[in-house]
Amino acid sequence: MSEIRVGLVGYGTAGAYFHAPLIHATPGLSLAAVVTGKPDRQAEVTGRYGATAVADVRDLWERCDLVVVASPNRTHVSTAAAALGHGLPVVVDKPLAGTAEEGRDLVRLAEGRGLMLTVFHNRRWDGDFRTVLRLAGEGRLGEVRRFESRFERWRPAPKGGWRETGAPEEIGGLLYDLGSHLVDQAVQLLGPVREVYCESDVRREGVTFDDDTFIALTHAGGARSHLWASSVAARLGPRFRVLGSRAGFVKYGMDVQEERLRAGISPGSPGFGDDEEERWGVLGTEEAPEEAPEEAQEEAQQVVRTEAGAYLDFYRGVAAALREGAAPPVDPREAVEVLTVIEAARLSATRRTVVHLE
Repeated sequence: MSEIRVGLVGYGTAGAYFHAPLIHATPGLSLAAVVTGKPDRQAEVTGRYGATAVADVRDLWERCDLVVVASPNRTHVSTAAAALGHGLPVVVDKPLAGTAEEGRDLVRLAEGRGLMLTVFHNRRWDGDFRTVLRLAGEGRLGEVRRFESRFERWRPAPKGGWRETGAPEEIGGLLYDLGSHLVDQAVQLLGPVREVYCESDVRREGVTFDDDTFIALTHAGGARSHLWASSVAARLGPRFRVLGSRAGFVKYGMDVQEERLRAGISPGSPGFGDDEEERWGVLGTEEAPEEAPEEAQEEAQQVVRTEAGAYLDFYRGVAAALREGAAPPVDPREAVEVLTVIEAARLSATRRTVVHLE
């Protein structure tokens, strides 16, 4: 392929603020067509990206070499299956599906047809999470024993829409939305999950899906993850608190890439993924005693520069998978593993008990 033509299904938040600008900024990819039925969005995709706007997904297949599914959650499986059925590789926004079994069916379909299937777990490329991975990989935390991770917001008034007020088949709520990121990061850092406990609540009037959720995971290696997703956090906790046998790491503030994408800043612009210095995290322990060696005093608290966020690496990986036969940037079986944990979390919240995974 001289250039990979991309067909994007959906131009809501995910399509407009994440996928379209990232595709447009990735060398070797061209946003060729976008499925959206709204006239204002049709005009935008044509004016901003030079893409053809189509109202029906059936008008997409002949116009592209790759399909990106960024439509509402309930359509992920059916649209991805249809694209694979037309012989097209697929990127699916998270969650891959509503159940792990549906996800496994998609993986089998893609493998049977010899087509790439990958999932947009973009938060693997958050600068702050990349920093946690680096510190853990360098041994600066020692043995990681507890991973605390939060996606908290203060939105006392619901915004409405299918994510908050839809029917069950919409697959809304924070557990499937932000929880997909939280669980994926925990598994990437600490490995497979063996026990799941979850508290999931609806705190705001008029909301039908969970808007305040806590998940506790016990990993096969013995480490624990405590994960929070909330729309009703009047005071925000640290984005990460990671405790190891040698040191801990605390980081406040969200990764900057979403904010900059929403502001219309190109992900290819210099410094796009760079964190602000005042939000860098701190590595170390409580203050060393006065009689401790000078080196220990210096190491007690260290400000750690945040790794640059790199969402573009996801689509660079997609291009490499299609052009060079490289592994996809996210193995879809890992996305199925995330769904398995999320299903266990739902069951745990319903039964108010710990769910054990094999």
